[in-house]
Amino acid sequence: SPCRFCLHPGLSEDLVGTHPPGAHSLVAMSVGYFLEDFVDMLCNQKLHQSWELLFHHSVVIVCFGIAVLLHQYVGFALVALLVEINSIFLHLRQILLMANLVHTTCYRLNSIINLGTYVVFRIATLAWMTRWLFLNRENVPPATYAVGTVGMAIMTPMNIILFYRLLRSDFFK
Repeated sequence: SPCRFCLHPGLSEDLVGTHPPGAHSLVAMSVGYFLEDFVDMLCNQKLHQSWELLFHHSVVIVCFGIAVLLHQYVGFALVALLVEINSIFLHLRQILLMANLVHTTCYRLNSIINLGTYVVFRIATLAWMTRWLFLNRENVPPATYAVGTVGMAIMTPMNIILFYRLLRSDFFK
């Protein structure tokens, strides 16, 4: 969370070897969550409905798994978890849709907050992570750099496409 950067300033300078207490456990628990959600989607949803999320979860599981196993890049994974702040509003949107509450003030307010947090916590965070990876490429081993670059190359377009879909669905019907 942003507080971690205030409480552990070294994190903003070294996302490879530095991480605050508890961060490794948080990233490890996140891997567990993404694995559980992956299996749940495989068992309970049709593939054509969930393939994008399954793909997203696969990338996160691999990247976070490397951080957990190596005890390195935990800080980078912690930054990536900022993206999940927006998930609160994405999930609330889904619940409101399932409850057929699309034409309510609550849905409209959530749509605005959803797009705002999407820009800040998804698009801006992924852009910052991509920039960090590029600027630190000489300090990152080639295999890890490749995994990070591929991860960013997958996640960024996926998030831009989802943003476009949300914008079109909630604001330009």
